[in-house]
Amino acid sequence: MSSISKDRILNGLTFEKYFNDFEKYAESLPVDSGDYDKTKLNLQRMRRILKTYTPSDEIKSIASSLKEDQIWMLITENWCGDSAQTVPFIHLISELSPRIFLRILERDKNLDIMDLYLTNGGRSIPKLVAFNNNMEELFQWGARPKAAQDLFARLKSEGIEKEKIIEQIHLWYGRNRGKDIESEFIKLLL
Repeated sequence: MSSISKDRILNGLTFEKYFNDFEKYAESLPVDSGDYDKTKLNLQRMRRILKTYTPSDEIKSIASSLKEDQIWMLITENWCGDSAQTVPFIHLISELSPRIFLRILERDKNLDIMDLYLTNGGRSIPKLVAFNNNMEELFQWGARPKAAQDLFARLKSEGIEKEKIIEQIHLWYGRNRGKDIESEFIKLLL
């Protein structure tokens, strides 16, 4: 049984609210803001995925055959590049089943919850935690697909500077087009 209340999760943001807030924030940023380019790029990445991703028949079948409700708590922030590359896929996968209820919690407003789901001691996002209706944890996912995480770890161990690592991670996301995210979610939903 989770120590997080079901109501707290269900009172989180819908994807639509999260995305609309992100769009409004991006539109309000002055061009000379330090976050302008990164924010616009993250929004562009999300829009591209939302327009171009077509779920496979396999994940459609698995999601539509779920036998019990799942509450998906997704911890994220709009400034996170990994989130821009993965949250739209998570949203679109959740839309495949009326049994999946996705709610988004902003990390920096919910540090008490984030601190329950650290990755290697860090507040890495996005982090998805799925529960059943009794608030028993079903699975966790995040902060990035395993292959992307392995690439990150390898480049870091080689002493590559962080900006170059991030560039390589985003190239990986662009080439992968959500294939690894989908295959990881197929396994999680079985």
